[in-house]
Amino acid sequence: METSTTSAIVEALTRAIVDHRLHPGTKLAEQKLADHFGVSRTLVRQALFLLSQNRLIRLEPARGAFVAAPAVNEARQVFAVRRMLEAEMTRAFVREATPAKIRALREHVAQEKAAVASNDVAGRTELLGDFHVRMAELMGNEVLAQMLGELVSRCALITLMYQSASAAEHSSEEHAEIVKALAAKDEELAVRLMDEHLLHVEQSLTFDRKVPSNDISMALS
Repeated sequence: METSTTSAIVEALTRAIVDHRLHPGTKLAEQKLADHFGVSRTLVRQALFLLSQNRLIRLEPARGAFVAAPAVNEARQVFAVRRMLEAEMTRAFVREATPAKIRALREHVAQEKAAVASNDVAGRTELLGDFHVRMAELMGNEVLAQMLGELVSRCALITLMYQSASAAEHSSEEHAEIVKALAAKDEELAVRLMDEHLLHVEQSLTFDRKVPSNDISMALS
């Protein structure tokens, strides 16, 4: 029961961060969270520790927990690592692409387009990141899927801090082009499109943007 409660707190806070309801730098007061979820501070502390493991929050001795605020150089490093990993993932995917795997990716892109069209910010943020994880899952590589999931989580926070409004639609269109190249088994084109796509996402981030802060009880309500 305690584990599922901790998981529920982790899920709620992760969702609030990724859905743009809790902003970078927001202090996560243990007592406030305990009151909100109706649990002990011990359970809250466990959840905060788990969130610190995937870099979504930072724990500061004697100061408490804060939503992480990735520095510009960290943002650039995360994208550099993703480009290295995903170039090789794309090569491998082309070699083992099947009609069923391509169909699954096309369905995912259709969901992205629907979320973008309906201006579902939370849905599109999640779906655009999940496209990359989905490729790894379809290859049956759980380690790669887990690593990409963690990197995408960090990117979600970076995106929240720095991304401009028009980039989501471009990302979905680029995913569709990548799937076309994968379906055609055009390895070089697919790798080039993936690399350009990740560069475009990084270039669409405005690193001098001032970020507002949100009240935690409002963010979780």
